[in-house]
Amino acid sequence: MATKNKLPEDIIHDVVEDNEIRHEVITGRQQFSIAQQIDHEYNLCLKYNEGKRNAQLARLKLYNNQMRDPSLVGDPLMFTVFNTIHAALWNDRLAATWEGRGGEGDEDTEDNLNALSDFDYDIMQKSEADYEWNWDAEFFGRGLLMLMEFDRREGYNAPVPEVIDPTTFMRDPRASSVNGDMKGRGAMRFGGREIGLTYHELLKNKAYFNADFLQKEKDLKSPIDEMRQERRAAQGLTSYDKDEETLDRKKNYEFRLLEWLTHINGKKYLITLGNNRGMIVRVQKMKDQDRWPIIDRSIWPISHDWDGVSIPDLTEDKQRFRSVLLNLTGRVAKADAMGRFAYDKRKIKNYAELDFASLKYVGVEGDPRTAIFPLQGGNTFAYVREIYEVLDLATQMATGTPGFKQGVQSKQNRTLGELELVAGYSDSRYSMSARLYGLSEAKFWRQWYRLYKQYFKEDIDEKVVRIQGATAPTWKTLMRDNIIAQVDPDVKIESRAVNEAKQLRDRESYGIFAGIALQDPEANRRFLLKKLGRVQGMTKEEVDLAFPQTVDELQAEDENIVLNNGKLPQIGIEDDHKTHIWIHSKATQNAQTLAHIRRHKMLMVAKRNMPEVFPPQISPFGGVSTAPERVGTVTPTNNRLAAPGQ
Repeated sequence: MATKNKLPEDIIHDVVEDNEIRHEVITGRQQFSIAQQIDHEYNLCLKYNEGKRNAQLARLKLYNNQMRDPSLVGDPLMFTVFNTIHAALWNDRLAATWEGRGGEGDEDTEDNLNALSDFDYDIMQKSEADYEWNWDAEFFGRGLLMLMEFDRREGYNAPVPEVIDPTTFMRDPRASSVNGDMKGRGAMRFGGREIGLTYHELLKNKAYFNADFLQKEKDLKSPIDEMRQERRAAQGLTSYDKDEETLDRKKNYEFRLLEWLTHINGKKYLITLGNNRGMIVRVQKMKDQDRWPIIDRSIWPISHDWDGVSIPDLTEDKQRFRSVLLNLTGRVAKADAMGRFAYDKRKIKNYAELDFASLKYVGVEGDPRTAIFPLQGGNTFAYVREIYEVLDLATQMATGTPGFKQGVQSKQNRTLGELELVAGYSDSRYSMSARLYGLSEAKFWRQWYRLYKQYFKEDIDEKVVRIQGATAPTWKTLMRDNIIAQVDPDVKIESRAVNEAKQLRDRESYGIFAGIALQDPEANRRFLLKKLGRVQGMTKEEVDLAFPQTVDELQAEDENIVLNNGKLPQIGIEDDHKTHIWIHSKATQNAQTLAHIRRHKMLMVAKRNMPEVFPPQISPFGGVSTAPERVGTVTPTNNRLAAPGQ
């Protein structure tokens, strides 16, 4: 622990580099320098983000203000439009599909990754995280999700997503996004947030240290306290900050810590500070130095700009104006309902007599019909209604959210064709946001894959997942080599609605093609039928059950192992060359594989030129084939032909 006259003790922590664990020492002088650097960065970010944070917190009140004057009426414009868009984008789940980059041989890895990502979707509570992630993107303009930790507990063994509250996150003023473009331009140099943890939560996580030296000190301008106070005020709840200070520091007292991402000597680090940013309690060097472990999502981004456009940006001013207009109109309506009168003082001497009650009589001098006269109000409601509708229409146009999308019956009678056109254009606006969400969703799943590469150890870790088998649900044990490919796979993100439409289109077009192609006797019938099964949505297991592997396919797969080791296998006297060439295309394309494939092609040419040499046989591709020419020395024991030079 640091004192006024003494530097803090050295920190020793583990760093994993190139799959090796080494100890890194941070001296007391280095700790002091790091804390000073972060303090300067924090104060810069705090000042820069202050205005935006205050506006965001004020909008939370406008979204759901339970503290307003009970005699006034609040306009729900922001809430209505926001939840219409939020429901549409959250309900259309973005599906992640893995596609190998190593050719047909990656089919098993693809299926395993698809099964694992579907299984982890529930383990990681991804649906709940998406709700909050989308909500932040739509309300604040940009949502942030951290994906850095890996939960190794039994029954979990999966990455841990955490949605960051944008009102507590302070960023580099220069940054236009978390990780910038492909060259890293516009990426954060530094940024972070304030978090709250109890003493026992710190002890539970082995990444933290110095918990015993944390003091009950909180910054007078704590972002997390400001956020909580504004949200409590909007909900009509009472502040409890003073009562929090009475809790025991080693029981349930919540310490304020600064979790900060920054560069130290050019390397990316996560540093956590306590005691008003004066003491380091966590040091973690980022394993992936190319990017921060935070994925940002934006609904309507502006090029080269962090904040973009949010739904409150488009609706706040209109809701405030409509609310004022609504309450002023209400006052006028109330006054008209109660009545306003002018009376003749010469005839009605006592004003108290105008306080009417049942069966009350007031005496006047002269004709009573001329003693009092009702005042007529102006035609207020006509222009108020027009202004109200103009503001509503402007909101619908800006957000692409027409009234019937909000569940409101149109005032005008419109034809079905008109409604379909409006719905189509509105869906186009929504689909743009869905595609933008798809970009961040792809980043999420790529980071998910990286964490498995980093934390899932060979011959140590295993994961049992439930998959829908061809006949019944089954449990499958996955090891590292079942999910980690030699070349990182691609992840394809599509909305459920778009994906279903594409599948229908692919089934129709491929079905027509397959019907024509199968009429060719030289066509690879098994490949066409297997591909047709995959296009129809069948899993690899279902396709393999429908089309069991032939002897040639099994034989060629065994030969692929030999080819991958840089050796030449023998060629069988009855090998089906088309099948072998197809299967060998999945092997490593080294010199041995290419030579072996060329030899199969040579034998196909020989069969064409000398058909009388080859006895007839049934080919799995359809039609009649023949055995290859006896080239090389026949080995009687295994009926195989030696490769040249063997």
